[in-house]
Formats: sequence, C-alpha cells, structure tokens
Amino acid sequence: MHALPVNETVIADHVEAANAAELPVREGEDPWTEAELAEVIEVLEADIVRFREQLATSTAELVGLLRDGTEGAGRDPADVGSANFERDAEMSLANNAREMLDQSKLALRHIQLGTYGSCDNCGQPIGKGRLQAFPRATLCVKCKQREERR
Repeated sequence: MHALPVNETVIADHVEAANAAELPVREGEDPWTEAELAEVIEVLEADIVRFREQLATSTAELVGLLRDGTEGAGRDPADVGSANFERDAEMSLANNAREMLDQSKLALRHIQLGTYGSCDNCGQPIGKGRLQAFPRATLCVKCKQREERR
C-alpha cells in the first residue's frame, strides 16, 4: 500500500481542510462535529508519533541482532535458532509499525482531502462509530468482512 504524502501540521489545519459536517456518515448517524473530527485527528497524530518511535526502536534492535548474528563461526545451533527467532519477531514488529504509520498518515490525508469516511472499496460511508473506534479504517464493515473471508 502506498501512502500519499502528508503534511503533518497542527490539528487546526486538518480540521480547516475538511468541513467535518460534510464528511460521509451512515444512515441514521449524526454528522461529524468539529470536536469529534479534532479528537480523531489528535488520536491519529499521537499514533504517528508512537509508531515512529516503535519503528526506530525496532530498527535499532534489528541492527544489533544482525550485527551480533554474524559473529562467531562455531556458534551453538540453539543460539543461532534463538537469534533467528528474535530477528524475525523484530522484523515483524517493524513491518507492523510501518504499516500502521502509513495507515495513520493516509487517514490524515483523507481528512485533508475531505474523503475521510468513504470506503475505499465500495465508496459507501464507513460509519462514524467504526472510525471513532479505529480511525485508520478504510473499508466499511461489509467490505472488510468480505476481504477477511478471502
């Protein structure tokens, strides 16, 4: 997934870029308020900081594991296996942090463009409740369930 470039500015800039009341909502839902959208933006921006820190920590750990993994030709096979397991786990954590970081940036970009809340697959509203619980959601529940069945 390729994330669109995001200008990471203050919350007010994101709110001004999108008219909260014009964002899509499901039938029966109240329109977004500026306060609700500001809360989502605050969560996304905090997530970006957190995922960047996780990515930096994982990258540093990987560098150490890769450096240590090349030392000593006659290493015990159990040590090698343990090191490989640690390396794979750290790579998985780094990849997850990178994916979540990209998703958070993409969600902010959608807010800036005024397209936040539309399903990337079918175009229908994702639902305000779903987005408040998981602000990085890009699919409505129906499309997400269909994707998970595959």
